[in-house]
Amino acid sequence: MKKTLLITSACLLFPAFAFAEDGNKTWSGEASVSGSTTSGNTSTTDIGVALRLSKKHGLWTHNFDTTYDLGKANGVDNKNRWYIGYKIDRQINERLFAYANVNYLTDNFGPFKQESFIGTGLGYQVIEPDPVKWTVEAGAGYRSQKARQSGNIPSFTQDEFALRSASKFDYKFSDAVSMFNNSEVVWSKSDTYIWNEIGVTAHLAGNLAARFSFRIDHHTDVPLGVENTDTITRGSLVYTLK
Repeated sequence: MKKTLLITSACLLFPAFAFAEDGNKTWSGEASVSGSTTSGNTSTTDIGVALRLSKKHGLWTHNFDTTYDLGKANGVDNKNRWYIGYKIDRQINERLFAYANVNYLTDNFGPFKQESFIGTGLGYQVIEPDPVKWTVEAGAGYRSQKARQSGNIPSFTQDEFALRSASKFDYKFSDAVSMFNNSEVVWSKSDTYIWNEIGVTAHLAGNLAARFSFRIDHHTDVPLGVENTDTITRGSLVYTLK
């Protein structure tokens, strides 16, 4: 519990310190509202909100994102998922950078009730100029997972060393239409977590855009009676913060 509180507090305080560090600098990013259908551990119609912010300050880049998804069936909650994360990058040369990241996830209906990770590593901008951008990352850190009670098996927590890799790919078809394909792998002795999200964004008017995306989350080892894989299909209205 203390470790979970520490990581959650870090997620909340890091961006707060970043704002205070240089208040006259502008953050960019997006806010979105979405509707989705889910299969796997839940089969439901959901609504969700998300906020993603980024600010570059010299050689440093702050990245903050949070999402919340809620689902109901016949008036009863069957999805309640909240994610919050912060990552700071420090450019080493034109393409290479170092990073540190911390994130926390709570999911009342997923394979694990709580998940958190704190770590560091290196990233490389494989392709940078428009219309294609591709960045890869690799590092190591500390991972904590709290499994939910399943039948007669009580809840338990796994704390262990973990390796992390990630890929972020963006392609701009035109000024109005773009696509992305992002993925991450977190490996530890007890379980490997893999997720991938692909989507298309189309500009509507002003700062508004429409987005359609598909995400798959997979755990290789989960408690008995729990599905390994969840999928989420989202349609979102996105407001760009400039």
